[in-house]
Amino acid sequence: MKYLIIVNPISGRGFAEKAIPKIKEDLASLGVEFDLVQTDQPWHAADLAEQGCKDGYDVIATASGDGTANETLNGIMRAREKGFNNTAMGLIPVGTGNDFAYGMGLRGSLEENCQTLARGQRRRVDIGLVKGGDFPQGRYFGNGVGIGFDAAVGFEAVKIRWTRGILAYLIAALRTVFLYFKAPTVKIDYDDQTLTQASLMVSIMNGQRMGGGFYMAPDGDPTDGKFNLTIAASPSKARIFGLIPLFMQGAQEGQPEITMTQARHLNITALKETLPAHCDGETLCYQGTQLEIEIIPRAIDFITGME
Repeated sequence: MKYLIIVNPISGRGFAEKAIPKIKEDLASLGVEFDLVQTDQPWHAADLAEQGCKDGYDVIATASGDGTANETLNGIMRAREKGFNNTAMGLIPVGTGNDFAYGMGLRGSLEENCQTLARGQRRRVDIGLVKGGDFPQGRYFGNGVGIGFDAAVGFEAVKIRWTRGILAYLIAALRTVFLYFKAPTVKIDYDDQTLTQASLMVSIMNGQRMGGGFYMAPDGDPTDGKFNLTIAASPSKARIFGLIPLFMQGAQEGQPEITMTQARHLNITALKETLPAHCDGETLCYQGTQLEIEIIPRAIDFITGME
């Protein structure tokens, strides 16, 4: 098998660039035939991935965080729309949150993740498609969509340059309690049900966690053909501080403000205020009014650590 490794050198506050020699060494020692290229602008990974599918690479993997992985996924899906269906996706997580990789079962060290990639064990996984905001034509995602508080936390975390991982998101969450608190009133149509309420946060998950350690969907499974939804009503500021530790443990189910369910298709409309939203940590919109989200079951092959 021949691999294309796409590296975003600025992922993980520059950690990805520092990891390149180790990645090359590990893959070479494992007998992997690969080409390694670096991105240098937004959406470059998508273009590289699409062309890589057309060029016949068996696996296209990113050494990056969630954002570049999302771009790569979109490039692979663009290629599939044009009939290039044989390429699997892989990940070497070296970013800030690495939630996309976590949801796909990649949870080890750099060396262990290179070993997983080299083994080439494929598993057919679901992919999401969201339309609306800055992407009326649609954007694919592998891990999840966050609307409201969750998105605002992500926007704030990007501003924190001196740390990475869960600490950056935790600091951003604490800041956001004071910066973003006015929950929009939303109408959520999911499958055959409707929920209308002021919602601090709506998480639509294919994986399990966001923000490097907030378990929005501890039972999320990217192979079951369904999204896991976590919808939070509008609690007080003090109550938000009480809920944050529960989300870090994945223990929020059963709390009076929390609705957890599953769905295959959603329409979310802002009836009052607007919808800040992200997918896989990448901005969908700062002030959207409507989003449509659907799952595409068994959409691609993924080189995974899942059993």
